[in-house]
Amino acid sequence: MTQTTIEAYIEQNKERFLEELKTFLRIPSVSTDPAQHDEVKRCAQWVHDHLKGIGMETVEIHKTGGHPIVYAEHCKHPGKPTVLLYGHYDVQPPEPLEMWHSPPFEPTIRDGKIFARGATDDKGQVFAHMKGIETLFAVNGELPVNLKILIEGEEEVGSVHLDGWVSEHVEKLACDSVVISDSSMYAPGIPAITYGLRGLMYCEIKVTGPGHDLHSGLYGGAVPNPINALARLIATLHDDQGRVQVPGFYDRVLELEASEREAFAQLPYEKESFLEEVNASDTAGEEGFTTLERIWGRPTLDCNGIWGGFMGKGAKTVIPSEACAKISCRLVADQDPEDVAALLEDYLRAQAPPSIKLDFKVFHGGRPIVVSRDNSTVQAACRALERSWGAQTVFIRSGGSIPVVATFTQLLKVPSVLVGLGLADDRLHSPNEKFDLENFFKGVQTSAYFYGEV
Repeated sequence: MTQTTIEAYIEQNKERFLEELKTFLRIPSVSTDPAQHDEVKRCAQWVHDHLKGIGMETVEIHKTGGHPIVYAEHCKHPGKPTVLLYGHYDVQPPEPLEMWHSPPFEPTIRDGKIFARGATDDKGQVFAHMKGIETLFAVNGELPVNLKILIEGEEEVGSVHLDGWVSEHVEKLACDSVVISDSSMYAPGIPAITYGLRGLMYCEIKVTGPGHDLHSGLYGGAVPNPINALARLIATLHDDQGRVQVPGFYDRVLELEASEREAFAQLPYEKESFLEEVNASDTAGEEGFTTLERIWGRPTLDCNGIWGGFMGKGAKTVIPSEACAKISCRLVADQDPEDVAALLEDYLRAQAPPSIKLDFKVFHGGRPIVVSRDNSTVQAACRALERSWGAQTVFIRSGGSIPVVATFTQLLKVPSVLVGLGLADDRLHSPNEKFDLENFFKGVQTSAYFYGEV
């Protein structure tokens, strides 16, 4: 296996790779939309057929209580490392459609980028691995490692059935490490390994006052107003320094090491560019931490939505019966989503006035993860990225969550290596999602190098 041969094969097949990616992206595999159920199923079959076509020895479609899981393996080297590749073929809904500059399921090339729903999250990134694997088969006639592949269809709806499936197939999935490309590089031309992910606790609060909406003139000032009560509750959740006021919230937080804070400080970061990207006038958050430290290494509590009462056009003078809010907490090691949910519920109930009823519902959660930067598979990924990009790999964390990483850590007892191929401005979950073609083709190269480096 030589660098020139791998590069030559990729160069010779660029147009075909791109056309195949377009075919993949045209399938509207929106997992949250019941109307697209058959399309999600068709996408699973497409992934199955493609993996079979590139040379994987065993390829299977596994039914779940929701959308199917595609599993493949090629294990012919006893004693050599076994890698599990994880990805997902489902995508977010494309709405609002009017904000797209081209149809979301008609892949369009503009300025060296491919625009489509799923372009980078996660079809483009997982497809780069498929093409990297194909390249190794084509160049060497065989893979340098034992390889297992798990590509699911429910990541965008919380991987509802994945944990159960993994629990039932622990022996089948036995491996030495997991590789995932469902994240971003630090910046264009700066490859990165994401070694830390925040976890998540997502809940909904419902505050109820009177049994039905009341006339605000006849009853205002005499009965509890759920919107007022909910607003006061939310206002108590943070102090003026941006710290969460829920007792015990920070008790299990694993503080950033001095070396990590120093490494973050050395990364290129411009506040002005950050503010331009998010279209805000200034940053905000917990005092005493930089923006990168807040996003990557500190926990948060945010109100994601709030509603109640009359919200139509014009005026309607009512005391509403109820008001609701959705709240998410992004968690860091070693916080536990169940513990945080219990702490938040206890706090809200203690703060709530006796005149209102409070309901607290947890939707889902995920554990935070930190992987050792000295892990041998992490180092193999570093070398592969550096060979492809000709630049030093940096170590970063992510403010987002990938719950399956915690699942693999807990059930398979192996580390997950996050090799991001996208960019921060790829508009994941938004209109005009894109994937830079340079990143796609270098991702194919990186994938081919990675399995050899392992």
